[in-house]
Amino acid sequence: MSSRSLLPDLAAELTARLPGLPALWLVGGAVRDAILGRPVVDLDFAVDGEARRVARLAADRLGGAYYELDDERDTGRVLLVSAGGPRTIDFARLRGGDLEADLRRRDFTINAMAVALDAPERVLDPTGGLQDLRDRVLRLAGPTAIRDDPLRALRAVRLAVSLELQIEAATLGQVRRARDHLAAVSAERTRDELMRMLQAPRPGRLLRLLDHLGLLTAVLPELEPLRGLAQPAPHAFRGLDHTLSVVDRLGDLLWALEPLPGEDKVADLTLGEASLRLGRFREALDGYVRQEVSSGHSRRQLLFLAAALHDAGKPDTGDLAQDGRLRFLRHDEHGAGLAAACARRLRLSAEEAEFVSLVVRNHMRPETLQAAAAVTPRAAYRFFRHSGPAGVAVVLLSLADLLGKYASPPPQAEWAGRVGVARSLLEAAFEQESRVVNPPRLLDGDDVMRALSLAPGPAVGELLERLREAQAEGGVTTKEEALAFVRACIEGGSPAGRD
Repeated sequence: MSSRSLLPDLAAELTARLPGLPALWLVGGAVRDAILGRPVVDLDFAVDGEARRVARLAADRLGGAYYELDDERDTGRVLLVSAGGPRTIDFARLRGGDLEADLRRRDFTINAMAVALDAPERVLDPTGGLQDLRDRVLRLAGPTAIRDDPLRALRAVRLAVSLELQIEAATLGQVRRARDHLAAVSAERTRDELMRMLQAPRPGRLLRLLDHLGLLTAVLPELEPLRGLAQPAPHAFRGLDHTLSVVDRLGDLLWALEPLPGEDKVADLTLGEASLRLGRFREALDGYVRQEVSSGHSRRQLLFLAAALHDAGKPDTGDLAQDGRLRFLRHDEHGAGLAAACARRLRLSAEEAEFVSLVVRNHMRPETLQAAAAVTPRAAYRFFRHSGPAGVAVVLLSLADLLGKYASPPPQAEWAGRVGVARSLLEAAFEQESRVVNPPRLLDGDDVMRALSLAPGPAVGELLERLREAQAEGGVTTKEEALAFVRACIEGGSPAGRD
């Protein structure tokens, strides 16, 4: 391995544009990923001097934006925006007096390596991180690393799964013991680590390991009441196991529906059917799940959070019907409130909380539509009226929910029916959006009141809603037809349709 290759191009550019700076070292995950040959996007530098001053200079010379992260610890950030996406460069003053002391205070040995910008031929590795990378071991950089910062327990899980490392025994003990201390970590930091986990290709693996180590419900306490919750047939799993299965299967489904899938992605016959029948939506689905909702979080991350929370309302709504069957009536509505509260606790934005809540609230609707002979344009319009921007996410979760209900593939007819509903709804979302999902407003409230001599009130809004349903069905396309339609509704004595 060339020592020069350990310095990304951006680090070399920084050296060229900022001569005469105090000593700088590239540290942490960027060094680790460069050694592993993984893409390096964000950079962290340790500075023997005034780090925020260096960060401001870097922002000026590189054409980026400067943000002050920590006045007390002298830490600044540079945000660069390019065609390849945003990149961050963080600068922090050395902690502990010198570089070795700084590295020994870091979380894990594989993150406690450094490369000096003026000596790129040498990796500084006081804690044995290079050997641990070779041995595929995750080990604490110091004996109190997790006690000093319990959030590192969550990071240990993420790194172990994403880098395929074995957590060393003493480190594993500290990870387990961190459960009782995670409450002391700020909600913002916990949120950020959780959202990084949900960004993984298969977040289900991470959530399962978190649960195995006793950490999952410390982060998402809404899931603890699901543990051991009995569910009626044909459910193969109890509550929490079903939830984890759904998250697993959602990852499988999204993998199978990625653009240009490899043969291995559709080896599963059940996923193969979804891949075949929904394949024309690959690019549109990819664009949809990648879209940022706010705060840098994508719909994909929020969909996985909603999947983890989709049945959170069941423990409070379980009831035995007269036929002896256990039911969870309105668990979707109750769960939506719990999901919104969880999102607020994690300091997600109001828009993100609304998205997660919408997914949970509507996750049963595709199953209801499956009972009909076909998904009509009117039914598709109503579905997206209720689910809004989360509608496509609801479709994906519904498929994963059915897959996660069974220990083996679901009955072929049931799966084919659900995939058919998904195809109809995705057609509406991606190919008929301007007619079915969001038909143009041919009339407004003033038009209706003038034409029909109506006073303001709920009936006006209900008429407009019924008109839009008629537009979705293709029976009304002009303003004249719209006026005739609302007049016919009034003359027929039925001013509005109801769900």
